Amino acid sequence: MLFKTTDGGNSWQTASPDLTRQDPGVPPSLGVFVESDSAKGKHRGVIYSLAPSPKDLKLIWAGTDDGLIHVTLDGGGNWQNVTPPELTPWSKIAQMDASHFDIATAYAAVNRFRLDDLHPYIYRTHDSGKTWQKIVNGIPDNEPVNTVREDPERKGLLFAGTERTVYVSFDDGDQWQSLRLNLPATSIRDLVVHQDDIVVGTHGRSFWILDNITPLRQIDAKLAASDAYLFAPPLTYRVRRNNNTDTPLPPEEPAGQNPPDGAMIDYVLKSDATGPVAIEISDEAGKPVRHFSSTDKPEPVNEKELNIPTYWIRPVRILSTQAGMHRFVWDLHYPPPDSLEHEYPISAIYHDTPRTPLGPAILPGKYTVKLTVNGTSYTQPLIIKMDSRVKTTVEDLRQQFELEMKINEAMHRDYQTLQQVRSLRKQLKNLTERSRQGQVKESVAALESKAAEVEGGEGGYGRTFLSTSEGRSLTRLTAGLNILMAAVDSADAAPTTQAVSTFNDLNNALDQQLARWEEIKTKDVPELNLKLKRSGEPQLNPEAATATEGLQSNHDGAGDDEP
Repeated sequence: MLFKTTDGGNSWQTASPDLTRQDPGVPPSLGVFVESDSAKGKHRGVIYSLAPSPKDLKLIWAGTDDGLIHVTLDGGGNWQNVTPPELTPWSKIAQMDASHFDIATAYAAVNRFRLDDLHPYIYRTHDSGKTWQKIVNGIPDNEPVNTVREDPERKGLLFAGTERTVYVSFDDGDQWQSLRLNLPATSIRDLVVHQDDIVVGTHGRSFWILDNITPLRQIDAKLAASDAYLFAPPLTYRVRRNNNTDTPLPPEEPAGQNPPDGAMIDYVLKSDATGPVAIEISDEAGKPVRHFSSTDKPEPVNEKELNIPTYWIRPVRILSTQAGMHRFVWDLHYPPPDSLEHEYPISAIYHDTPRTPLGPAILPGKYTVKLTVNGTSYTQPLIIKMDSRVKTTVEDLRQQFELEMKINEAMHRDYQTLQQVRSLRKQLKNLTERSRQGQVKESVAALESKAAEVEGGEGGYGRTFLSTSEGRSLTRLTAGLNILMAAVDSADAAPTTQAVSTFNDLNNALDQQLARWEEIKTKDVPELNLKLKRSGEPQLNPEAATATEGLQSNHDGAGDDEP
């Protein structure tokens, strides 16, 4: 019998008569144990599955484990037996699902273990149970079905769980195909569609989640006829990847996997691209935010310089140009700032720890994703919302974003100037090694001294050192800006007054050093070049070299190509 409560479980009322068979007989699965069975054939069924309608509060479907399906249209006052004629006793109605689109449609997953029948059975009705159709085309003949669910967003998109895996149908069950991917072969006892994900529960008492099924909802004839297709990304939340600042779990520790920390951008190519594949994200005003290309060449990881095992590091992926389905994850950050030092945070995740510093996190809002393949572009909107657990105001987030962008820009100016300074010092070193005499040698030494002071050495940095010339050097300043960026980005909150003040001090010191360097380039270098020219020697060009020893650059080409 079915019971109902209208006061949160304080009291209950019966909502149905006995919906099971009066005499279902002895389940054949008892086999040779029938004679020793104490019940002596008095086995009875139970209501095993319920499917309340999302469209009508009073519409409820009920299935029993002895092979009956009933439906009520008045909240349990009256019930109709609408069992498909071919369902014999002990056909278990493992699960039912009422349609999200019309009240006349329902689906039933049936297994017949007790009858030693391992064939798949799924039934659908479009006329409130008057007639039923068996819909198992594409499911192997030896896979019993435990669950069937209708997608709440797209009509006709169904999912089924069998004793081995998960299946999907795009045509209301007329044809099924495997959705297994990397799911182990295991008994799927239940599945639910939760927003844009599928959650499956297995007989092994674990559950698996398939992140982002929005591409399945968008598959249609237009897509099949396209050379390339960019799927509309799902609603994306800006969520911090990991706030655990303690020692991370060791890789061998069993642990669940979080969804990707960013926007999942799915695209499909009918054939291999003949040219570069590019993805560009722009904000609501049309300003570029991030650009990725299949031709990006990110900096390789130097394992000798790492102080952590490489298995912690998030692999750098590049946009694929190969035919097939691809998922690219954008981490919701602007390009990372140029920095002399890089680290991997202690909030590490096995094979998923990004290198810091990261670029400024984007603000919640409307963005546009553009995919370019073989000269043709495809666009889709992308909506970013803030983590609902964060109560920081939009204005505070904007203040944080604007300061991080200023820090990012300052680090870029510092870094680019350091390239020129180190290039000049390398050229001056070559001149010194030639053992020059007289005014040229003195001028080289004087210019080297000035350039060395502008560059500075590595070590202490930050506000404390701004009172010294060494502390105001480009090397110390870029380190101080790096530390400030980490502090400002440590929480989703407006920057403190101390953070703003520190940036102003660092930025003013940087402006002074850049002015000193500009004077060196426009005055000291030309004066020395004139002497070099008179002596027939090669002249200095601090802007000639863009890569020097000990200087590393960031490339805006890193992303995650999820399988």
